[in-house]
Amino acid sequence: MGIIISLVVALIVIVVGVNAIQQHKAKIEQEKRAKAAKQKAIIDETEELLVNMAHIPPNPKLTEILHQRSLNAAKAMLAIIPETKAFKTRVQEMQARLSATKDLNANTQTAETFILPDNEQQLVFILQTIKKLRAILRSEQSKGALDAQNFMAEDLKLDAMQLKINIESLHKRGKQAFQKEMLGSARQYFEKALQTLKDHPKQSEYTTAKTAELEEQLLDITEALKSTNAADAAKKAKAEEDDLDLLFQPKKKW
Repeated sequence: MGIIISLVVALIVIVVGVNAIQQHKAKIEQEKRAKAAKQKAIIDETEELLVNMAHIPPNPKLTEILHQRSLNAAKAMLAIIPETKAFKTRVQEMQARLSATKDLNANTQTAETFILPDNEQQLVFILQTIKKLRAILRSEQSKGALDAQNFMAEDLKLDAMQLKINIESLHKRGKQAFQKEMLGSARQYFEKALQTLKDHPKQSEYTTAKTAELEEQLLDITEALKSTNAADAAKKAKAEEDDLDLLFQPKKKW
């Protein structure tokens, strides 16, 4: 009887042990899938941004940084799930693409000019892309994947582009309001753009030239408002004068 009880107890222990091992393996697999999914999300986000960069001036170094980010994520996925052959092929492809990018960048200069599109939705899309790129640069720098010098250089380029979009958009709206003789609205747009330029920590040839241009246009608006107010005052005085003439003119005899 004692032997049977011992066998039953041993069987229960074995079953419990097997279940515990299976649960532990399942937990490890779940954690591996979650880590792999995180790296996959990084790759997908980076690939999307590489496509979206077609809407901004070519930036060889930033393109290289994004390709390196994708490669790092692919290597992390391979380390998490080394038995997957597809990941090995993906890593090799990304390494080849990064090498090709570096070779191309050695003979490519960064474009400094940037012509803003007229479409407002496209401008918003570009601004969103720039903000995402700046967030990625900060993330890569904080992880140690990007040195401080390259981070500062690329972030300053994106910051200048972001500033130009904001300023040119305000300036465009101000000029449109001015053409429609909405002088008050035009002044508000120009003043907001001017204050944004003055508050920006990084001054450049663009900020200096744009500040002078906006200040000159604000003077034009001030003169236009003076003329408008003078004309309104003269019109009002004439109307009052006409009212007085009508009131005190000799009454007609009927």
